[in-house]
Amino acid sequence: MATQKPGEWVQSLITRFDNQLPIRTGLHTPQSIQNVEQNKECLINVSKHKFSLVINGLTNTLKYVDSVRISGPEAEKNFYESQLIILDTLEQCLNGQPKDTSRLDETIYVKLLLPEICKFLNMSHDSYLTNQLKHLASKVLFALSLNNFTAVFNRISARLHALSSSGEDTSDTTDLELIQHINVDVRRLIKLLNETVHKFKSLKKSVHLTLAASLE
Repeated sequence: MATQKPGEWVQSLITRFDNQLPIRTGLHTPQSIQNVEQNKECLINVSKHKFSLVINGLTNTLKYVDSVRISGPEAEKNFYESQLIILDTLEQCLNGQPKDTSRLDETIYVKLLLPEICKFLNMSHDSYLTNQLKHLASKVLFALSLNNFTAVFNRISARLHALSSSGEDTSDTTDLELIQHINVDVRRLIKLLNETVHKFKSLKKSVHLTLAASLE
């Protein structure tokens, strides 16, 4: 492993993490749980030095799990538990993100991750596991917005622009609800309010209500 390039080394860690997920092994033994926890801790530590590579790898793993077709209650449980493990790992990596990581590649990875996280926030099915997923996705988004607020703001801004140009009352307002989950200080709140005021007159009443609830 010492002769591997950094990208290959990180990918090998991601592959090991992926292979130990419940959706791959179907196992819930003490040993399998320990393996998952060890792999999580390893990736969290590595992310402090290879942040973008780890986030990119975890995003791809999340996409893969989301694409798996499941059948039966046991497979469904493995599916949701795998997503919970990935989201928990992402949150801890994002919370430990180095403060100087604002390079272009990391911005791109954040933009790839954000749509995946939004899928969980918009889940309509209610159960114990799906509610856990929504809660964890909210925590991931909060952690992501700490150091990558612009990426989240741009998604909200793009939705405001689309809604202000649309004549439909039933337009999708889910992206505006991201405001409820992000880290907002006074400066960021002013930026959000300025963007909202600029578009307010062009928005439908239903959008006004969504914004009011999200900014509460």
